[in-house]
Amino acid sequence: MEYHVKDLSLAEKGKLRIQWAEKDMPVLRQIRKRFEKEKPLKDLTIAACLHVTTETANLMITLKAGGADVYLTASNPLSTQDDVAAALVKEYEIPTFAIHGEDRDTYYKHLYAVLDKKPNITMDDGGDLISTLHQERQELINNIIGGTEETTTGVIRFKAMEKDGVLKFPVIAVNDAYTKHLFDNRYGTGQSTIDGILRATNRLLAGSNFVVAGYGWCGKGVAMRAKGMGANVIVTEVDPLKALEARMDGFRVMPMVEAVKEADFIVTVTGNINVVDKHHFEVMKDGCIVSNSGHFDVEINIKELEKMSVSKRKIRENVDEYTLQDGRKIYILAEGRLVNLAAAEGHPAQVMDMSFANQALSAEYLVKNKDKLEPKVYKVPDELDFEVARLKLNAMGIKIDELTPEQKEYLASWQHGT
Repeated sequence: MEYHVKDLSLAEKGKLRIQWAEKDMPVLRQIRKRFEKEKPLKDLTIAACLHVTTETANLMITLKAGGADVYLTASNPLSTQDDVAAALVKEYEIPTFAIHGEDRDTYYKHLYAVLDKKPNITMDDGGDLISTLHQERQELINNIIGGTEETTTGVIRFKAMEKDGVLKFPVIAVNDAYTKHLFDNRYGTGQSTIDGILRATNRLLAGSNFVVAGYGWCGKGVAMRAKGMGANVIVTEVDPLKALEARMDGFRVMPMVEAVKEADFIVTVTGNINVVDKHHFEVMKDGCIVSNSGHFDVEINIKELEKMSVSKRKIRENVDEYTLQDGRKIYILAEGRLVNLAAAEGHPAQVMDMSFANQALSAEYLVKNKDKLEPKVYKVPDELDFEVARLKLNAMGIKIDELTPEQKEYLASWQHGT
């Protein structure tokens, strides 16, 4: 079996951690049980470019149970858990190409390795697999049924491709499922981002000024959790509706150039480039701790910070100290990459359970509807979203009401008035 991982001797540890995560993924377990019987992905090849974590491992195991040949590569060099990668290869016989801290060349060699398997379905977290396929491996496109995308950044890229008329096959925006972004983005990113910051710094959040750049679902989650830890949360935004919502939720709202003067902590969660830029560093408070929880390491302009600095040193694991000419010190966490995965373990399994259930069901949906879908970005069908929510409630032992025939008739009619 072809693979490239750091150390197969880590496999036993990885297997135990995969099993630990599985206990909190009852929705995926229910889907796996059905997949084992029905084999909806039989004879298909799936190439996945996702964060190589314990939760992702359980998705890969589920896809394999459904009959697919599965190949996994990392979507971020710093998020790979080497013991999990080893376990996937040795214990579950799933070819994996991922090493924590791999350089850019190795990262793309791994992308090419899974594309070399001529996949029928792609799974992305950030869009690198589909983007590379479209730009460099177009001979594979006719073999593709469709793809899925896990995160906001990738959905933005694919919608831009669709708009420009260059997207060659259908992509399901798993990120846009309610059971993904309402829970994974808000509760998962919220908790894991704070976890990463605390593991990296061991600093007290209570009483601090904590700036959140972006008030989408991820930003809402980070702001909520920081507030819960006692921080004074400031939100920066470019969208007037989201800025207004943040203010009505009780947070201070101001431009980033003003916020950085007060900030003890800054977290970017926008999916955009240079959200913290040169002119922000020029007025930033001494000792400010800056981190990113957006997918790519472009939100903090570290190149400009390096030009402005007279020295740089790694003062703690995942903490780089930059000293400016006037003596101010600025701290960057996890090299500006995803702090929740680079400095912690990513989202808890309970929320990834729903996200990856959507991935598995979306793959099945692509197969069943391959002759009906156009080269467009599709939202997860409501029936799949509702099924994931139903399975989650069932696993939690929660029952809900159903509409009576009278109520259904009332909702479907227009004759009833005051």
